[in-house]
Amino acid sequence: MPYWTEALEAAAFPFLCTCAGSASVFLMGPEEPGKLQRAVDGFAGGVMLAASIFSLLLPALEASAGPAWFTGCGGVLLGAWLLLDLEAQAEALCGRQDRGRRLLLGISLHNLPEGMVVGLAAAGGQLGAAALALGIGLQNLPEGASVSLPLYKAGRSKARAFWAGVLSGAVEPLGAVAAALAAGMLASALPWALSMAAGAMLCVCAQELLPRSTSQKEGLAGFLAGFALMMALDLAL
Repeated sequence: MPYWTEALEAAAFPFLCTCAGSASVFLMGPEEPGKLQRAVDGFAGGVMLAASIFSLLLPALEASAGPAWFTGCGGVLLGAWLLLDLEAQAEALCGRQDRGRRLLLGISLHNLPEGMVVGLAAAGGQLGAAALALGIGLQNLPEGASVSLPLYKAGRSKARAFWAGVLSGAVEPLGAVAAALAAGMLASALPWALSMAAGAMLCVCAQELLPRSTSQKEGLAGFLAGFALMMALDLAL
């Protein structure tokens, strides 16, 4: 079986988990929007902050071939700059700020290197590739929700919010296949990709999610719950 086929199969489960998490938007009822919005934003911010640290930065530092501090700092700053530049270009085209775009870009940039990790493991024939895909998939459940729920509460329809969450996870199979096809080159660049994704997620948290949510107790509770859940999944899996 070709390496890229094995990588695609391995990345299928994490992608489906993202879809399942995004589908949680269809369970949302007509609750009072202010408090629920802050709680959802706080939860999404907690998930993204924990993922940026435990899923991205720490693995990047451990895998770095050069000075770990340089890879971490340089990648975080470069990832934040890349996200802001992409947003500026998109704003120039559409003419207005779009909060949903920031969430979608942040999670998508985070999912890409995760897909690459799965693809490299599958291409290398590592026995832990299936366990790695399982762990990433379980982490993707709250991540899919962290895209779709805030978008729905910001005024998107449930269907649009769901498909935005699905789109954020679709980059994982693409990243897995690309990594399998260019395993040697991408393996050395993976620490930078991980730290850049962390920088993009930290940028979204700092600008969009945390300022809107944590000033009130329901937002703070959502943030702590999201951070604790994501940290537990990362460390346990």
